Order: sequence, then structure tokens, then C-alpha cells
Amino acid sequence: MELYSERHGRRDLKQHTYCINENMYSLLLSCCTKYKKNLTKIFQLPCHNSFVDEDYIKFNEKIFSQRINSKIPSLFRNESGAIAAPKSGDNYDQYALLDLIEFFGKNIKDVHEAWNNENYRNYKNIYIYDSSKVFNEFKNSINELFSEAGLLYELNDEKIIERLVDDDVLTPEIETSFESLTDKQLHDLLESAIDFYRTPNNSARQESLEKLWGALERLKTYYESLNKKKSVQKIVKNMAHEDEDFYKMFDDEFKLLTTIGNHYNIRHHETNQKDLPDKNYYDYLFNRCLSLIALSVKYLLK
Repeated sequence: MELYSERHGRRDLKQHTYCINENMYSLLLSCCTKYKKNLTKIFQLPCHNSFVDEDYIKFNEKIFSQRINSKIPSLFRNESGAIAAPKSGDNYDQYALLDLIEFFGKNIKDVHEAWNNENYRNYKNIYIYDSSKVFNEFKNSINELFSEAGLLYELNDEKIIERLVDDDVLTPEIETSFESLTDKQLHDLLESAIDFYRTPNNSARQESLEKLWGALERLKTYYESLNKKKSVQKIVKNMAHEDEDFYKMFDDEFKLLTTIGNHYNIRHHETNQKDLPDKNYYDYLFNRCLSLIALSVKYLLK
């Protein structure tokens, strides 16, 4: 929903962030709470109304709380032990909240709640369906909150929260091009690198680079009948189209990225290697290496 000041450029640009503050935590948690009864399929509380002698189903709040405590133990709870939004100054794990959103996304089902009798209203029953049309409504509500706050996350159609990156190199076209690779190990390394890259948790940045640099080393040996040096030369030659300047540029890029991988804690973790000095370098290096690999793949000879 776009408001007047947004449509007419009267509002400052949102600052994009990965940090979920207390206010946004509360809004996202409230959004999940709104869909609690859509989890009744897995959290059923059988009840009986003795006055009309009829059975009915309610949402089982106790089992829900116990299951979430087991499934997402680091999710914030208040002093009473109830799932709640943190207040200013509280320590909380924002990634546990993202886990909760995914849990809802993967498990919500369509339900209908109705009185047993509109005249007497003895009890409300929850009717449970196998369909999950409600997921799209939930997904849109969550993603709208992400967008409004400038949070770089998105709940996708696979019911997984992905990290978004400003000016991202990774496109669906690049991912599709990797599907044509006949080298399964190279394909799997690239797929794993992309999965880690999209994972919200900051600790996954290291894993994404490690897998991608592994893919780079695997790519360099693509032509198995040649040694690594000659294999790289063949890859670069095919990329450069006999243009000396581009041959040198691509060759230098392979060498530079290899040097970075050897000097820093990317592929190896030896005592003579250094940590990256800035966390922002992770995305920069990922996109730089991915760009080279994606272009190389276009010119691999089958």
C-alpha cells in the first residue's frame, strides 16, 4: 500500500537494514499471532460441550507454546514464560523470530471458525481444511511489513525467508545457467553457496564465500584432460574472443580472486591467514566472484 507522500516523492528514502528493532519485532510477532488458529491442524484441543453433548475442536495454546519452545528455544519470552515482543533494553535473537515466521508459513492451513448454533452460541468450532490458500495472505502481510521497515528480507513461495541484497548480482538467469552444468560437484557447490548467501543469519556469509571459492577452484579444473593452469587458460581464451585486453583482464581476475582466497580466511583457516577486515566485504567478494563464474559458464565447451 503506497501512501500520498510516497507516491509524490515527499518522503525520505528508507534506510535498508538487516536489524529488526523492538517495534518491528512486535509488529511481525503480532502478524504471526493473527494466524495462530490456522495452525490448529497440528495443535488441536478436543473439547466437549456437555450442555448440547457435542464434541468440537479448539486451538491448543499450551501444546503450541511447548512445541515452539522445543523447536525455537531462543525465541524471546517474557518473565511469565510467554512468547512476547521484547521491550527496549531486552536481549533478543531476531533470527529466532524469522524461524517463527517460517514455522507459520510451512504449517498454516485454511480454517473456518463458527458457532455451533447462531441462536444459542454454545461453543465455537474450528473446521480444518487441507488447503493452504491462506499462506499467500500471510506471506503478503509479512513481506509488506518487511518492505515498510526497509528490512532486507522476503518470505518466498517456498515458505523460506531469504536475505535480500541491494544491487544484487545474483539473478534468476544466472541460477538457470548453472542448471546446464554437467559437472555435478561444481553445480552443487554453486547451489550451496547461493543458499548460504540468501540465509538471513550473518554467520552464513562465511559459508557462502567458502562454497563459492570452492566452486571457483573446481571451475579452474573443468577441462579434465588439461592441468589446472592450462584449463584456466582455455576458459579465459573462450571468454575473451581473442581480444588481448579482455584476456588479460579475465586472467588477472582469476589470479586475484585466487590470491584473496589464499590470503584470507575464506577457503582455508590457517594461522597465517587473515580475517576479512569488514563484514561488508563478504557480499562484495561474493558478487565479484559470482560474476566471473557466471560469465565463464556461458563459454564452457560441452
